Amino acid sequence: MCFRVFSTISALFPKLIVSLHQIISVMIGIDEELVAELLARAAESPRLRQNFDLRSCATSGGSGVVDNSQRMLNALMPGTVVPIHRHPNSNESIILISGRAVELFYDAEGREVSRCLLDREQGSFGVVVEAGDWHTIQALEPTVIFEVKNGRYGEDGSEEWK
Repeated sequence: MCFRVFSTISALFPKLIVSLHQIISVMIGIDEELVAELLARAAESPRLRQNFDLRSCATSGGSGVVDNSQRMLNALMPGTVVPIHRHPNSNESIILISGRAVELFYDAEGREVSRCLLDREQGSFGVVVEAGDWHTIQALEPTVIFEVKNGRYGEDGSEEWK
């Protein structure tokens, strides 16, 4: 319920939400309702994915705190294309929340060198991608992952495979 109310208010009043974030702390519950909402939005998206920013503050907003990390939930539907990419300046931790996916790793020539199945039933809950490793993820079924790394994508030196 927290997510539905918050997302409705933020859609209607985006500048108000930014201001509220500067004034109050907003608790974000990560539960089945949030996961279902993100998967529904991912299914409707042309990219077949939807992320949800979990940073407590994106800008200093008077608090003096700036969060330049990437902490997000990422809902992925089968068929989504996450380009092969790397983060030269940060490890990336990926934790499976729901579904099943495979993290694929590549060498400098773009050849697959390994893969890691993320499947709670198999006891595989996540992976740490080392800084500089070329990788991507494929959803084997509707999947939600938690991603964490230093720096926001696109502002951290991340590169897509050409």
